[in-house]
Amino acid sequence: MPAARTLGLSRRARRRGLLGLLAVLLLALVLDASTLWRASRWNGLIREGRVLAVLGPEAARVPQELPAALRFAIAGEQAARGQGEAALDGWRALQSEDSALGRAARFNAANALLREAERLRAGQQPGQAIALVELAKENLRELLRQDPGHWAARYNLERAQRLQPDADPADIAPAAAPQNAERAATTMRGVAQGLP
Repeated sequence: MPAARTLGLSRRARRRGLLGLLAVLLLALVLDASTLWRASRWNGLIREGRVLAVLGPEAARVPQELPAALRFAIAGEQAARGQGEAALDGWRALQSEDSALGRAARFNAANALLREAERLRAGQQPGQAIALVELAKENLRELLRQDPGHWAARYNLERAQRLQPDADPADIAPAAAPQNAERAATTMRGVAQGLP
């Protein structure tokens, strides 16, 4: 008889353990489902270009609390609305991340700089475009250091090189001294060798 009771307690304990495990699994399933629903909702808003409309303009001013993907989407919406400086600021904040999103932010920032440079070149002050093209080239070079297979960045770097070619290294190098030139003032002709 005692053996039967211990067996019954063991079954009861197993049932309780199994019910506890099922409750934990059900809770995890509910949490995952809510996370998936929230992500699906954000993806829909990003696809429709309505992130700023839902979050409001204050989200663009203080985006640090938002996930990186939403900050990227906000910068894209700002660029589409013609708010180039705000979009550049958003993308620059994401460039420090060593991820696909950080590389995409660097690429978008370089493209925005190139578009602005082309607009300035067509305007009354084309000299202001030089700095923007150089910044865009530096962004694209950094992107290619991180991801050498990024063909769109390679193409855009080539376009930027056509807009503003790099200086020739031969032009930058200092002129070489003549071969027969004197190297020290003490052996130079026309210089007194001693005191009077």
